[in-house]
Amino acid sequence: MTTTPQDLPYDVFARACPSRGTLEHVTGRWGALTLGALHEGSLRFSELRRRVDGVSEKMLSQTLHALERDGLVHREAQPTNPPRVDYELTPLGHEVATRLLGLIHFVEGRMDEVLAARGRYDEARGTL
Repeated sequence: MTTTPQDLPYDVFARACPSRGTLEHVTGRWGALTLGALHEGSLRFSELRRRVDGVSEKMLSQTLHALERDGLVHREAQPTNPPRVDYELTPLGHEVATRLLGLIHFVEGRMDEVLAARGRYDEARGTL
């Protein structure tokens, strides 16, 4: 059975819809990269920060909290000294990350076309 937008109880285009916040968490720069990195497997915070090159500690922490709250990431703290915290995708997070990675791979595969389009745009507007 196919689900149509009219059948869904949520509408991301509606200002007050809670799905809009989750979409922002998933598609924001750090959310998408964090989900993509965790698709590879469980990572510690420092490993995740190295994998998502350029993210600050503060932004990664905020991103992980938002994704955990949305049920996409599971945080597991080990009672060791020093404490060990691992992050991994939940089943829902894994499904979201798989879809995101499809888009990421598509974009990566078409970057020659994107770069050529940028060059034409900049050249036409004299913004080189």
